[in-house]
Amino acid sequence: VAVIIAVGVNSDGRREVLGMDIGPSEAEPFWTEFLRKLTRRGLRGVKLVISDAHEGLKAAITRVLCATWQRCRVHFMRNALAHAGKSGRRVVSAFMATAFAQNDAEAARQQWRRVADQLRPKLPKLAALMDEAEADVLAYMSFPAQHRAKLHSTNPLERVNGEVKRRTEVVGIFPNEAAIRRLVGAILL
Repeated sequence: VAVIIAVGVNSDGRREVLGMDIGPSEAEPFWTEFLRKLTRRGLRGVKLVISDAHEGLKAAITRVLCATWQRCRVHFMRNALAHAGKSGRRVVSAFMATAFAQNDAEAARQQWRRVADQLRPKLPKLAALMDEAEADVLAYMSFPAQHRAKLHSTNPLERVNGEVKRRTEVVGIFPNEAAIRRLVGAILL
């Protein structure tokens, strides 16, 4: 089964666990129902949702929250650098980072296009990946500069997920979903 955890940032800038659910997979219907449960419990004003590349989640976000989706920059870079070859990863990483260093969204998009176009002759698959992911990877750039450092990746949630995984792997097989909820819920508390 899949355990889904949502973490939000409140108006004070502090992270809070918004909810957790258990389902058979991370397919769109499960994500949609999970987000609907959060909205029934009072979740409002969501501007941006950050995750790794889950197409089902992206569709559910659009349908339920009417929010922008930000593809985790760290996960994207891992996927992108797989197309760069072992010897080219450092150079390509530095080259792509120039888009993230821009001061505003438009400058970031222009630099992203320049980088993709310069990589296209030697790394066409990477350039195509950049073409496809541009809006999703640079979505956070439309937010205020002081917020961007916290908006581009899922690293804080990855730490929570790592702790959940560490504790649940010890158990191995859970007798039922209630047992999963108790253990994961206790970790999240």
